[in-house]
Amino acid sequence: MMEKFKEWYEKRHDYAQEWKNKTGGKVVGYFCTYVPEEILYAAGVLPVRILGSHEPQDVTEPHIFGMYCPFCRDCLAQGLKGKYDYLDGIMIAQSCLHIRQTYTSWKIHKPVDFSYYLPMPNNVQSKRSLPYLKGELEVFKKAVEEWTGKTITDDDLNKGIEIMNTSRALTRKLYDLRKESNPPLSGLEAMYAVVASQMVDKKDYNETLQELLEKLPRRQLENSSKIRLMILGSEDDDTEFVEMVESLGAIFVVDDHCTGSRYFWNEVSSNGNPLEAIAARYVERVPCPSKDWPERTRIEHIKKLAQDWKVQGAVVIQQKFCDPHELDIPAIIKSLKEEGIPAQFLEFDVTVPIGQFKTRVEAFLEMLGEEDLY
Repeated sequence: MMEKFKEWYEKRHDYAQEWKNKTGGKVVGYFCTYVPEEILYAAGVLPVRILGSHEPQDVTEPHIFGMYCPFCRDCLAQGLKGKYDYLDGIMIAQSCLHIRQTYTSWKIHKPVDFSYYLPMPNNVQSKRSLPYLKGELEVFKKAVEEWTGKTITDDDLNKGIEIMNTSRALTRKLYDLRKESNPPLSGLEAMYAVVASQMVDKKDYNETLQELLEKLPRRQLENSSKIRLMILGSEDDDTEFVEMVESLGAIFVVDDHCTGSRYFWNEVSSNGNPLEAIAARYVERVPCPSKDWPERTRIEHIKKLAQDWKVQGAVVIQQKFCDPHELDIPAIIKSLKEEGIPAQFLEFDVTVPIGQFKTRVEAFLEMLGEEDLY
């Protein structure tokens, strides 16, 4: 079953095309995890996270600044190359300006039937953010109804909420297994699972993960002697990097990424009005650094993750030129060190060979191993 998640991740485009052929439904690609998938599921639309290929490309230069992060440029390249031509629509919820430029350029150069920009508030700590977002979700729901020709009822919204909450709860159970002294899955396997969940029908994902969770506790791996790491920072689904680190005598036991735990951490609470409940979830969720102000609330969450998962060290990554995380990372590293957790900072770029990272990680793990001797 672990291989199923890897297959879904690596053959994401085949899966989406097969889903369309089988169901006759519509597929929407989204650029940010602040997009309310509950509403799309309520309309019978399949949401698919748009991610890059981690390969150098030369097609985005006329369309997006070279000093925008490589993740944004990689995502745009996939659209310009036709990798996502099966999409019926694209959408984004306001987060960082770089990924918004990717959305805008994609919309111009690879037009689709439906495109939508959701003005998700950046100042989520404001008391006005919840009523504001609820109003924007009402507008978004109407746009989806007009596009699909389907009226979205409260029952539909509650079904969408149930699908997403089930997925979140099951993935939390998967992550909880990684608290064990000898986790029954690796960090790479966990990454495949959570990223695959953003690319396939949640009904398929939930069914497969539920079956896996019944069997996984009996699985025995030799992870007890490995150094326990957490990984956090900019968007990251770099399976090659994670596999490399775990081949050096370490294991990633938890993360804080928008492609990882931040995607599923908070559920939608039931308060009678489904749109208001959905809005509250996205306002109150573990924030992206572009929204974690004026108070930095995410640092306490990260420290608790490190404590609960018994982390010995942290790998902190930044996609090159990623402004929100560049401002956020120094405070996070400082706070982790105050908790006695060493951190290794790495700047990612898809054009940089993985060899230099291996050398630096080896030195970091050697340092952590020496500390454990005293």
